[in-house]
Amino acid sequence: MSVSGDLNLNAFWMPFTSNRSFKKNPRMIERAQGMYYYTSDDREILDGIAGLWCCNAGHGNPHIVEAVQKQVARLDYATAFNLGHSKVFELAERVTDLAPEGMDHAFFVN
Repeated sequence: MSVSGDLNLNAFWMPFTSNRSFKKNPRMIERAQGMYYYTSDDREILDGIAGLWCCNAGHGNPHIVEAVQKQVARLDYATAFNLGHSKVFELAERVTDLAPEGMDHAFFVN
């Protein structure tokens, strides 16, 4: 997969990656749809990774895109330092309802 001569690969350190090896032979993707990534020459690569610690719901899923757009338009981010918002408490309740007995608190991180 070729990389544009204008792209500087030195500024970004990639976690869990042999950076020297990657920068000698970069494997770049340009877009994603459904269960595939696509290279600049439109080759498909099956996304079997699903991102670290994520479930794979596919890329560009219209239901997810719509829900994200709707929420971002209302509230894109809110600190948890001495402020709260209803959606985080609703999500925490849903998560703890699914958790085993005794796990009755959620702490969200990224």
